[in-house]
Amino acid sequence: MPGKLSLAALCLLAGALTGCADDIIIEKNVAMTTRDGVTLRADVYRPKADGKYPVILERTPYDKGIETFGKRAAAQGYVFIVQDVRGRVASDGEWYPLKHEADDGYDSVEWAAALPYANGKVGMFGFSYPGGTQLMAAMANPPHLVCIMPVAIASNCHEQWVYQGGAFSQLLNQAWSTALAFNTIEKRGGKGTPPANWDTKRPLIDYPILEGAAADVAPYYYDWLKHPDYDDYWKRWVIEEHFNQIQVPILHVGGWYDMFEEGAIRSYLGIRNHGGSEAARKGQRLVMMVGGHAGAGPKIGDIDFGKSVVVDLGELALRWYDYQMKGIDNGMAGEKPVRVFLMGRNVWRDLEDWPPANAKVTRYFLHSGGKANALTGDGALSTTPPATEPADQYVYDPADPVPTHGGPSFGGANSTPGPYDQRTVEARPDVLVYSTPAFAQDTEVIGPVALELYVSSSAVDTDFTGKLIDVAPDGYARNLSEGILRARYRTSREQAELMQPGEIYRVTVDLGSTANVFLAGHKLRVEVSSSNFPRFDRNLNTGADIASPDPRAIKATNVIYHDHEHPSALVLSVAP
Repeated sequence: MPGKLSLAALCLLAGALTGCADDIIIEKNVAMTTRDGVTLRADVYRPKADGKYPVILERTPYDKGIETFGKRAAAQGYVFIVQDVRGRVASDGEWYPLKHEADDGYDSVEWAAALPYANGKVGMFGFSYPGGTQLMAAMANPPHLVCIMPVAIASNCHEQWVYQGGAFSQLLNQAWSTALAFNTIEKRGGKGTPPANWDTKRPLIDYPILEGAAADVAPYYYDWLKHPDYDDYWKRWVIEEHFNQIQVPILHVGGWYDMFEEGAIRSYLGIRNHGGSEAARKGQRLVMMVGGHAGAGPKIGDIDFGKSVVVDLGELALRWYDYQMKGIDNGMAGEKPVRVFLMGRNVWRDLEDWPPANAKVTRYFLHSGGKANALTGDGALSTTPPATEPADQYVYDPADPVPTHGGPSFGGANSTPGPYDQRTVEARPDVLVYSTPAFAQDTEVIGPVALELYVSSSAVDTDFTGKLIDVAPDGYARNLSEGILRARYRTSREQAELMQPGEIYRVTVDLGSTANVFLAGHKLRVEVSSSNFPRFDRNLNTGADIASPDPRAIKATNVIYHDHEHPSALVLSVAP
């Protein structure tokens, strides 16, 4: 397990949002009281000049003292308030992720709007968890909230954060819980150290959060393990369950290779279609950059995407707030609602919709002679449906899982998110590899990506993973998007259902979304396997509950079918 996760790394805006001015006032630890009597504390940056100004509010668990946007915002005629959320750093109360953010967010917006130097208009701002505090406050619908700008956050904390496809996001959850536990134990007057040389293959429930600290330093981690199903524990906090309560315009910012990539897209589409007011439905914007939690660029992972990929989030934010709260005609009114970075060509593309209306859903069917194992196998992809073909199979051994290699992983020193050459992973016999011939012309894939597979297993439960790859003429295999499905959740995330060994099932593995041009001479590839560790926990193939202390595991022989009756396929949106 990685050591202490830098809280600064969880707020990448610290590097992007710089600027200062002399004509401002900074007030530290300004207190407010919530409806239930808890004191929260904030730092306030505001112009020295007399007058009333619109407010930009950020609510963060990552220590308001590392904020670097306040001076820049105040210099542009805003009151900028950054507040430690309940139970974090200078604020009182209990820290429990998401639990208090809707009510506390409402109270904080209304408090900020009534300050003597505020003009009654409040916008919200923030990256990662502070993006969630915005969306949850918007769910509560405070009267003085005008707009928000959440950057790189999930729309569904169960499906896109703690779990994905039913698998536990082990690397992220363990590292994040440990990182935030330091402050909790310090507030209690205690000490703790990160788990030293933590064996990530031990039962998940054994994870100590901090050595020398009680388990209640982060009770939510253990609660998450007790709630693998999508139940009422999650639904009270999931943005997707409350789109119709949100009534304000939103600028959603996400990133390719960001662990919350789908959150920005799903929130944009969901509120645009189901928001609680016409202003909300018409006021949704989406920007998809590259990086987010994976980095600020221009180089992300192995790839230098060029200077144009770098987004000055501070400038973008100020343009948004100038437009929404000051009514400045700065051109935003005439801009298309969706702006995405198109990889491959490495250019920005402005769109009327996501995915673009001219993108056609296209199936690339899996083919082989039954030996698609590893890069040297005979796996192929084409738009021609299969006829009579033997199935492919591999042995998934939980004792030797496929290692995480780049992608939207995040979790401390051992995490290397972003694009990397996948050929070392593709050398394994438990990874099936299917590729197209080289494209004769540039081929633009832009939109959601999924694997529709016909599968069986010798086990009652196992995982199926997929990874979309862009293969250069020299063989470099760049990962684009990926996903996982725990077979017991193939029908519903709300209720697990074990498999019958040997029975064939049709399953869908969600691989997220992408915007990429496969240049002429490149190939499109998909990998299929059953693990991506330690980004996701290992499926032990026994059907046991993931919170069980039982470490027993068995091997599973997993089969992928691709014939006339079982046309397994990679499903993409291809634009002309």
